[in-house]
Amino acid sequence: MPGSVCVSRADLRLSELFRADLFRTATFRLTLAFVVAIIAGMALQFGLVYGQMSGYEQQRSTDLLQREAALLVHETPAQLEYEVRERSKTDLRVILNGAALFDMSRNRIAGDIKKWPVGLEVSPRTQRLWDAPPGDTPYEMRYLAVEVEGTNGNRDRILVLARSLHMANELRYITKRAALMSVVPVVAFALMAGIFLSHRALGRIKDMHEAIDRIMDGDLHERLPTGRERDDIERLAVSVNRMLDRLEHLLDEIRDVGNDIAHDLRTPLARVKARLERVSAITNDPAALQGAIERATLDLEQCFSVITALLRIGEIENGRRRAGFAMMDLRELLVGVVDLYEPIAETEGVTLQMADSSEPVPLFGDKDLLNEVLANLVDNAIKFTPAPGTVKLSAGQGADGACWLRVADTGIGIAEDERKAVMGRFYRSDKSRHVPGSGLGLSLVSAILRLHGATVDIVAARPGDALPGAVFTIHFAAPASV
Repeated sequence: MPGSVCVSRADLRLSELFRADLFRTATFRLTLAFVVAIIAGMALQFGLVYGQMSGYEQQRSTDLLQREAALLVHETPAQLEYEVRERSKTDLRVILNGAALFDMSRNRIAGDIKKWPVGLEVSPRTQRLWDAPPGDTPYEMRYLAVEVEGTNGNRDRILVLARSLHMANELRYITKRAALMSVVPVVAFALMAGIFLSHRALGRIKDMHEAIDRIMDGDLHERLPTGRERDDIERLAVSVNRMLDRLEHLLDEIRDVGNDIAHDLRTPLARVKARLERVSAITNDPAALQGAIERATLDLEQCFSVITALLRIGEIENGRRRAGFAMMDLRELLVGVVDLYEPIAETEGVTLQMADSSEPVPLFGDKDLLNEVLANLVDNAIKFTPAPGTVKLSAGQGADGACWLRVADTGIGIAEDERKAVMGRFYRSDKSRHVPGSGLGLSLVSAILRLHGATVDIVAARPGDALPGAVFTIHFAAPASV
């Protein structure tokens, strides 16, 4: 069937990509880095062991040769010649690998060293030479050549002692072979572990890819799989899921806003259409035509105000106004708003007050946008506060440097279950249906506060009263310490 063919081809392609990416994952590359580090560490360890063994064996051979030479030089010439000649029957056989007496012309007198070693010099210090027997592999020897007393009482003989370093060579060979043999299983095990971990990581990424494909196909409720592991991939998946939650919430808001826009614009547009249809037949009454046009214009202005408010909220939520941030004084902002709205409040029979304080309240923000916040809150407070009522403004700064701004009224108040909803778009409570407006003022306030990183709390001024009033308290974040 075509569907099964498509599925099998997709699975085959995914499997090929899976195998191709197996050796390109960060996990596998990190494993390779660890393998290189392990090999380098083993090489360093082998070098240290090799050096310590060589140094120890050379020093041990030097000490033995010098000690035996110090004993032999005190022997009588006859006794010395006997011990050298009969070395295989004495303790020298165990300690030394060669001993001989030579005259000053480098001719052998006695001993098992047949000829004078090439490059050997008479010195109280040992020398390292290589013997190369015909047809055999050269081997390392440690020699000591010292002058000794002859039969005539003069130092006319040379005692040559030799000790082979074949034991050190054998130990070095064993160590080298053991190091090389141990590298193979270590590297193989590390590579297998890297492949396993890479396969495991790719399995998780494959599940994430499948979830992302389902999200791209339109399933916005799908989320990236998460487990109990708190690694980088897990934290990334959690962050992406939070982002998807936020996007889903925004899409739901956009869908709701679209419905609300259609609902709010439909009524004024329907009135405009009805009025234009009624006056379409009127041809001889200029006053009626003028009145219909004015009422239609007012309805269209209401539509334009809704559209303008939405565009304004969108501009602020995009964060394009942060360039206007500067240090300001909240008290000066309160004074300006009080001067602007005090005549309006007196007309409505409401007293507009400002808390007595001369202390400045410094804040880093956009003065124009915050002035818009205050204007909306004060305008709403005056609208919903019956005469005689009071609207009081205050601002201050906490001990941690965080600023706050408060607008309190003695009006009709906001029900506790509506305090979060009133900050959304187009929401209007039952108490405010009779007041003209689009329901976007507090949405604009919320967008500006989010831009400033501020939060707002809404509580009742006097809980339990017939007119409980409302208190809007805006909390600004404390300035970051330098």
